[in-house]
Amino acid sequence: MTIPNLVPLAARQSQPTPVAETSLCQRAAAYGQEKVTKQATASIGQAMFAGAFIALAFVFYLTVTTGASGDWGMVRLVGGLAFSLGLMLVVICGGELFTSSVLSSVAWAQKRVSTRQLLVCWGRVYLGNFCGAMIMLALILSAKMYLLDGGLWGLNALKVAQHKLHHSWGQAFALGILCNMLVCLGVWMTFASKEVLTKAILLMLPVAMFVSSGFEHSIANLFMVPLGIAIKQLAIWDWYQIPGFTAQQFNDLTLLHFLTNNLIPVTAGNIVGGGIVVGLGYWWIDAGKARVVPEKVPLRAVHLEPVLSRDQQGKEQNSYSDNAANTISILSSKVCRGETQMPKSIQKLNVSALMEQTPFTLTPELSVYEGLKQLNEAQLRGAPVVDAQQRLLGFVSQQDLLRSLWSEEFVRGIGYKVADLMQTRVLTVTPDDAVADLIEVMVVDRDKLFPVSDMGVLTGNTYASYEERLRHASASKPSCFPVVSEGKLVGVITREAIVTKVCAVYG
Repeated sequence: MTIPNLVPLAARQSQPTPVAETSLCQRAAAYGQEKVTKQATASIGQAMFAGAFIALAFVFYLTVTTGASGDWGMVRLVGGLAFSLGLMLVVICGGELFTSSVLSSVAWAQKRVSTRQLLVCWGRVYLGNFCGAMIMLALILSAKMYLLDGGLWGLNALKVAQHKLHHSWGQAFALGILCNMLVCLGVWMTFASKEVLTKAILLMLPVAMFVSSGFEHSIANLFMVPLGIAIKQLAIWDWYQIPGFTAQQFNDLTLLHFLTNNLIPVTAGNIVGGGIVVGLGYWWIDAGKARVVPEKVPLRAVHLEPVLSRDQQGKEQNSYSDNAANTISILSSKVCRGETQMPKSIQKLNVSALMEQTPFTLTPELSVYEGLKQLNEAQLRGAPVVDAQQRLLGFVSQQDLLRSLWSEEFVRGIGYKVADLMQTRVLTVTPDDAVADLIEVMVVDRDKLFPVSDMGVLTGNTYASYEERLRHASASKPSCFPVVSEGKLVGVITREAIVTKVCAVYG
């Protein structure tokens, strides 16, 4: 028996956009955990792309700054804005960049990943970035781009590469810290938006600042300095006779000098600036907030996937698993109760105080007729569907069952069961969730009440006062919510129970 994954009730209804469902630190932790636990081949492949993106950005930088004779600061600003293309490509097109991957330290601090997993991730991403940079280096040399502008492009690359080797160890380390603070702050800001254009704009100024100020980026250096060394060693030298320039001026541009005087201290500085100063710094602040006011994410949608298995006799048995990867938060208690005027007796009320602890339930093997009959006898419009262990499998309503009868023109003998027709994506609450939060979800559609996009753009067609918007901001949400604890159904809470309590308080 195949159990179709029908379009769920929650999916058919308008859901409010999660305005602040999780803190930026929590998003950074999820971002870091995803990087660390990613399949190694995918991680290395994306890291190679990221290394290539940064190399392309440095080619852009060299092109726009070659031969520029304007104001020193403006030339560097233009070069920095050009270089920001690299991080935009990494964030928007998908890439694993070492300097932003160090933000996975937040996931490590929250014990989502082990120290070994963290270091392995950093190592493979660094290796992938190096390979991507070397591929681009080979292409740039093959294209003989160093001959552009009469050889001035190549001379510019040599000067930039040599300048990076003239820092002291401590200076290179400090410049690495400053650089990756800005890179990771830029990435951190992108956690606040889902808009691609917004992400790109947010990345521009932090990258432009670190480039124009001469801060040191280890992955950029993996391309830039080897490019200078390659031009010096492998390029055709019929163009080097530019006034005031000789090949001997770049004798110190060597691989050993690059490793000891630049790459090692800059890489260490990048780890400190991004992983410790930004990542662990914000984690420490967020952890302090959690100790004072623990954040609750009360309401979630759980997607309950049916999985089919066969016994030795070939009979089909239905088993179900809670697919946690499809669990999504849709509101935050911080957002909905920040300035509420609701009586404290309701503000402090939890779902456990109002829920029905022995709810009416259905079993998945019931026929469509028996399920409809039991709902009618219980005078209920819908009920949770559970297995023998009281695990929540789904939710079925009279409408779901009548729809199947209508589709078959009410012919008797339809072989559908409740398991075939139940909704497997169910909005649930826990016993400790706040009733005040649940009231908002039931009665208010925040998208209609506050018609503004993530970018702050008004989405409504005409102006309307708050009172007018509130009048039309009714939410299309269920009136009955299963209450789940540790994967098992422990009760249901209905709008009627909440109304009864509210009437008692105000009465």
